[in-house]
Amino acid sequence: MEKVRIKLSGRNPKELDEICNEIKNIAKKFGIAWRGPIPLPTKKLRVVVYKTPCGDGTGHGNTTFDRYEMRVHKRIMDVQADDRALRQIMRINIPKDVHIEIKLMD
Repeated sequence: MEKVRIKLSGRNPKELDEICNEIKNIAKKFGIAWRGPIPLPTKKLRVVVYKTPCGDGTGHGNTTFDRYEMRVHKRIMDVQADDRALRQIMRINIPKDVHIEIKLMD
């Protein structure tokens, strides 16, 4: 049986969960098998920079830093390959900061 693997990634986990719920509802409506959403480990991108442009800090031995962090959340869903259901999944409104990848598997 062929299946479709859907990978979602983005910074806002609530948006990812909403999209997964829409995919789940489509699968229930058409009566096809589905698995997921399976949460993958969150990727944390950290950047530490000096606050001052000269790089000296605020005083003798006291350097000050800014710490920035961006978290990338990921979800995987497997859905049975059905032509009508896939058309409905392709029509889901995806926010622009969410990346989606759809792959047909055996």
